[in-house]
Amino acid sequence: MQKTSTDLFAQAQQFIPGGVNSPVRAFRSVGLDPRYIDRARGSRLLDVDGREYIDFVCSWGALIAGHAHPQVVEAIKAAAERGTSFGACCELEVRMAEMLAGMVPGIEKVRMVSSGTEATMSAVRLARAYTSREKIIKFSGCYHGHADGFLSKAGSGAMTYGIPGTPGVTRAAAADTLVAAYNNPDDVRRLVSDNLDQVAAVIVEPVAGNMGVVLPAEDFLQGLRSLCDRHGIVLIFDEIITGFRLGPGGAQKRFGIMPDLTTLGKIIGGGLPAAAFGGKSDIMDMLAPVGPVYQAGTLSGNPLALSAGLATLELVREPGFYQRLDARADIFFKELLNIGKETGISAVLNSMASMGCLFFAPGPVCDYGTAVLADTARYAVYFKAMLDRGIYLAPSQFEAMFVSAVHSDEDLSKTLEAHREALRGLS
Repeated sequence: MQKTSTDLFAQAQQFIPGGVNSPVRAFRSVGLDPRYIDRARGSRLLDVDGREYIDFVCSWGALIAGHAHPQVVEAIKAAAERGTSFGACCELEVRMAEMLAGMVPGIEKVRMVSSGTEATMSAVRLARAYTSREKIIKFSGCYHGHADGFLSKAGSGAMTYGIPGTPGVTRAAAADTLVAAYNNPDDVRRLVSDNLDQVAAVIVEPVAGNMGVVLPAEDFLQGLRSLCDRHGIVLIFDEIITGFRLGPGGAQKRFGIMPDLTTLGKIIGGGLPAAAFGGKSDIMDMLAPVGPVYQAGTLSGNPLALSAGLATLELVREPGFYQRLDARADIFFKELLNIGKETGISAVLNSMASMGCLFFAPGPVCDYGTAVLADTARYAVYFKAMLDRGIYLAPSQFEAMFVSAVHSDEDLSKTLEAHREALRGLS
């Protein structure tokens, strides 16, 4: 007999903390138990209870080409038949490195890893070695993985559950992390001035995607670039989400601002575990075996993940891919907002390209302080109403929604109608 989501969650809680392998899957902040997914294809998920959903989580942004895309699946199958892991060099690593260096302006050399946390952690270690400094500056509400130094006022799941930091992080690690307000250049300048010649890196999501979607204010990113140049600080763009989501060269190409180091993930794995960090050659050449900074990983450059990633990058490189996707997403997001105005529901919609977030907030959302004013209880009611109508959104007010290349006109129309009905239920 097929187990239900309720059965599986009860069983999971006996053996897995909280019943989940990542807090963002827990559904706790929306007052529900998680759905267990049986399979997915294109824009649709099917859970073990037989319910179908139009998916706007898309594996947290990784699946820009949709679930189980035939070219990606075929690439994985072909790779698996040749061997699932070698623990040795393979041609796919060279192909991926060359492709990333050719597409992302700030990357001259790159190293593959298996997760975004590994990428950001390694980039910061490299920046510290390169500058011979110890402190870093991050921004409230930006999430860069769960390495110790990143968990001060982190976004994403930490923000969802109201966790400002976390037990287990040493005072030394916390002391080396300085936290600035996103979109507030004066705050960054103050921190640099107060810690003169001590700051190794400024790490930022160029478009924040982990406190909902928050866009950079005009000149904010350029201001960071200028400040870092002036003080010999390494500027790190965390493009785990925005890389290949905002275009073939990520946010840095879209805004015309070159970071010193870039972290990538999600889309470059095509749904499998893959991430990378890269940047200027003189910084990257400090990595072992040519330099003194040690970093390693048994499954880094895994042939299955690289095959999926390369197949996905080939899809996004097709002429007109982003123009078509972004145009459809723009219309969709505008309609979501218009429906909110029609129903009289106070809401804000922030979007760029094919990523967006609907905040039940009283005014513009431009940083962590304004994001946390959003009505999470109202979002929970809205989430359940959308789920009941077959629309799968992130189970948190503070996550992005993603439009993929395979969301059809029918998908978007059905979602807009569900949105209208859900908002009417809130009024």
